[in-house]
Amino acid sequence: MLMSGHRGQRVFATTKVPPRNRQWPSRRGVPFADVFPRAYVRQYVDTSRSNLGIDTIDLLQLHVWEDAWLDRGELAQTVAELKREGSIRAFGISLNRWEPWNGIRAVKSGLVDAVQVIYNIFEQAPEDELFPACRENKVAVIARVPFDEGTLIGNLTRDTTWPEGDWRNSYFVPENLNASVVHANALKPLVPAGMTLADVALRFILANQDVSVVIPGMRTIDHVEANTAACDAGPLSPELVAKLRAHRWDREPTDWSQ
Repeated sequence: MLMSGHRGQRVFATTKVPPRNRQWPSRRGVPFADVFPRAYVRQYVDTSRSNLGIDTIDLLQLHVWEDAWLDRGELAQTVAELKREGSIRAFGISLNRWEPWNGIRAVKSGLVDAVQVIYNIFEQAPEDELFPACRENKVAVIARVPFDEGTLIGNLTRDTTWPEGDWRNSYFVPENLNASVVHANALKPLVPAGMTLADVALRFILANQDVSVVIPGMRTIDHVEANTAACDAGPLSPELVAKLRAHRWDREPTDWSQ
């Protein structure tokens, strides 16, 4: 196990609590008690600590979020208990796809220490309200889906398919796949010599001072090495960042966006 294999070194552990009703994304109007009741959250914390072989989880996150859940005081009480006991050090939420507005109340409430949100060259909406709120309230930002589910790798075509059972078959429906290819192709002339579109995608995010960490998906050692090399290279030039900003793509959640 990773944690037990690095005794004596400071390895940070973060995990998520999945919704009890197993609905991704969360649904408007569903009671908080159906999704993250106190006993259920505590059980997952204990299970995660046991699986990781640690006493304290550095960052515990809820896998889905609705700002309306703040109206219930149960969560704040649970988080306070877990911190007081030393079961967790920090608490965060993971926002639904293309809904950065649906976490601003939580950020301003003082309840959360970190927010995980989709942020990339296309999805720049978090910059409008969420990032300023995080900055003002000293809340960390975890940028997820930096490659826009693979679109910003640059190798999608209108004929791309995935193995049976791969969730991308239901995400990249023709409507989304065709539009994604068009948007990615429009970016390719901006990629500097010696760089890939994936490099540009990661370094665009790193250019934003509000981002605390970026979490790219990695399936192979080559992916790990490429991602760490891009991060080591630092942010892009302000001139290139300005050009990339023109490729903002505002989208609304729909039945296939999950």
